[in-house]
Amino acid sequence: MLADKRILLIIGGGIAAFKALDLIRRLRERGANVTPVLTKAGGEFVTPLSVSALAGEKIYQDLFDLTAEAEMGHIELSRAADLIVVAPATADLLAKMAAGLANDLASTLLLATDKRVLAAPSMNVRMWDHPATQRNLAQLTADGVLFVGPGEGDMACGEYGPGRLAEPLDIVVAIDAALADGPLKDKHVLVTSGPTHEPIDPVRYIANRSSGAQGTAIARALAALGADVTFVTGPADVPPPMGVSAVKVQTAAQMLDAVMAAPQADAAIFAAAVADWHVANAGDNKIKKGGNGLPTLAFAENPDILATVAQMEAGRPDLVIGFAAETDDVIANATAKRKRKGCDWIVANDVSPSTGIMGGSENDVTLIMEDGSEDWPRMSKDAVAARLAAKLAEVLS
Repeated sequence: MLADKRILLIIGGGIAAFKALDLIRRLRERGANVTPVLTKAGGEFVTPLSVSALAGEKIYQDLFDLTAEAEMGHIELSRAADLIVVAPATADLLAKMAAGLANDLASTLLLATDKRVLAAPSMNVRMWDHPATQRNLAQLTADGVLFVGPGEGDMACGEYGPGRLAEPLDIVVAIDAALADGPLKDKHVLVTSGPTHEPIDPVRYIANRSSGAQGTAIARALAALGADVTFVTGPADVPPPMGVSAVKVQTAAQMLDAVMAAPQADAAIFAAAVADWHVANAGDNKIKKGGNGLPTLAFAENPDILATVAQMEAGRPDLVIGFAAETDDVIANATAKRKRKGCDWIVANDVSPSTGIMGGSENDVTLIMEDGSEDWPRMSKDAVAARLAAKLAEVLS
């Protein structure tokens, strides 16, 4: 979707400016043309050479660069792009945008443009929470500026909270959404992800090694194609992607409730690694060691979320996709699971410890359908997600 799209990337001055280098790489991988503008403060964190080399384009820095003005005036530069992206958008840059200041190249471009602007804020949590910043955000939103992030977490300054620059892939998704409706526009897709935690007592639980990375990548890829995504996630290692409606749960029972409460979906992808059992006699208080021997845990089966949705008589999504994480007889077990559950497709993968797939960054899958199967080469989980989303779009479009 980004092939031949022209992105004017303004890099503000902040420690998160280093992520702009990865953002440039991600955009160019997808065929976008990136014209970089580096602020004076941004140049304190990343070098013009590194930015220009990754973008493969001339870098712009100075409002009064006569050579650049002769080649492309700042007015033309501000309007030649399909989208202007500000990442990181510092508190200072946001304030200039809100006030309509134009005292350097970046702020002048932003004031002179007739194209949409997408800002990815990044700053200290106190700066983010300050009333002045919040007023500026409200004004910019009213002006039609789009935003992605910020995220929440540990910061370079040692504090914790909102203010972290959105991850490059999340910014790419937001850029996709800003530039094109996509083949899945007006389609609602439900995605489950992550593990579930089944309590033993208030401090202990049964879980598995799922990181939630594959489900998160799928939700991100679907959003990039324009889908309205409801993302039901267990306690995963990775945060939900930007641009989706996230519902956080802990147990399998809670996940089923969230799935059934979600709006009618055109497709549903069940990538969560749901625990098969829960502890029926979970303790209300912490179970302590004592002289009475080991505690006895009574297990009960959890609801089968995939089968419940796949076998619905009313309101069943047009396409129901399951995942089969197996350690032996992968294809045979996954094929049998697809028939038993009643889903349309199932994504089979070998999660034996030697593969490094569960909790890792890559996946090696076979897509099993009613009329055959496709063996996909081992690739990143993001690539698997993009391929699955594109195939889903072929069916639903």
